[in-house]
Amino acid sequence: MRFFRPTLRARMALLYGGLVLLVGVSLLFTCVILLQNAIQATPKLSVEGNAIFHDAHGHVVTLEDLRQRQQDDAIRYLLKTGALYFGIIVVIGTTGGYLLAKQALRPIARLTQTARALSTDTLDQRINLGGPDDELRELADTFDEMLARLDQAFDSQRLFVANASHELRTPLSVIRTELEVTLSDPNADPEELRRMGTVVASAAERAQRLVTSLLTLARLQAVGGGELEVAEPVDLARLVPQALSAVSSEAEEKGIRIETEVEDAVTVGDPRLLERLVGNLVENGIRHNVPGGWLRITTGQTAEKVWLHVANGGSVIPNGDVDRLFEPFRRGAGKVRTATKGAGLGLAIVRLIVEAHRGRLQAAAPPFGGLAVRVELPRERRPRVEVPDKARIDAVA
Repeated sequence: MRFFRPTLRARMALLYGGLVLLVGVSLLFTCVILLQNAIQATPKLSVEGNAIFHDAHGHVVTLEDLRQRQQDDAIRYLLKTGALYFGIIVVIGTTGGYLLAKQALRPIARLTQTARALSTDTLDQRINLGGPDDELRELADTFDEMLARLDQAFDSQRLFVANASHELRTPLSVIRTELEVTLSDPNADPEELRRMGTVVASAAERAQRLVTSLLTLARLQAVGGGELEVAEPVDLARLVPQALSAVSSEAEEKGIRIETEVEDAVTVGDPRLLERLVGNLVENGIRHNVPGGWLRITTGQTAEKVWLHVANGGSVIPNGDVDRLFEPFRRGAGKVRTATKGAGLGLAIVRLIVEAHRGRLQAAAPPFGGLAVRVELPRERRPRVEVPDKARIDAVA
């Protein structure tokens, strides 16, 4: 058990006290030397005749002895009195140093208190020290920046887990259904088993692609952007039929009318992520539509960009809730998802994919209901091919 904890405030107070003590002792001995020199510099008294001097005890002393005794008494009085006063000054200096150190180190105490209260659920707390722009302010600001990075990293991790569970639900459900149906049939022939194996292999491959893409997406989000690991020419128009095929049964069940007007829209990016982008927009347009509704998909390109426009019918969405639809776990008019289908992450994933591809995302809620989403991505830059001059060809020939 320690009876004395050498805290920083205590050490600073001892340093202040030691400094005052050192300065005080130096001043005291300086005063002694100066006093001694002053006494020696005073003119010496001359005594004529047989003058006899007696000390306080009645002893006979010479004039020189008397002068030396007076000098010793003065120095002794100075040392005794000076030591008392300097001791008081040292105590005052040490106490004042402790109080000043406590006041100066108050930001450190706030930092310690904030650090103790931190957990994965309270990373949004900040010190916000303020005050003069000194070293302690710099330390507090650095700590706040570190907390912001940690908060972003934990949010990225939580969002990645939610995205993974959302995206992997479909292929895993396909695998489980195929296995249960096929294995429950005792008369399944080799052809049926082969078909089941093909479907399972395809679903497993899709799950693997999704995991790879989600890992890439999580990395991009964690570092605040960066270059895509896969950058290939992708035509968004070719991804539309695949996305519609995946939701065809649900669209038929709801009686949704689908219109498409697709033209070439070639951009550069990750094919798997862009496939998810188109698929999530189409799935959202079908899933949150009304029976007998409509879905319209158009693609195109200009000299600088390509665009994908997905609009669907549905219930009326307040304009103030449109941006909230692209937050995780949101559904409809900004409400938290409670439906069994989906986890409210489709549009959130779309937003992250657009940001990863340096694109632009726009969404609007028409007054008659539904949602219109427009995605703009940079167009593919094809290298310029110089056409040889005919005269040069003839010359070479």
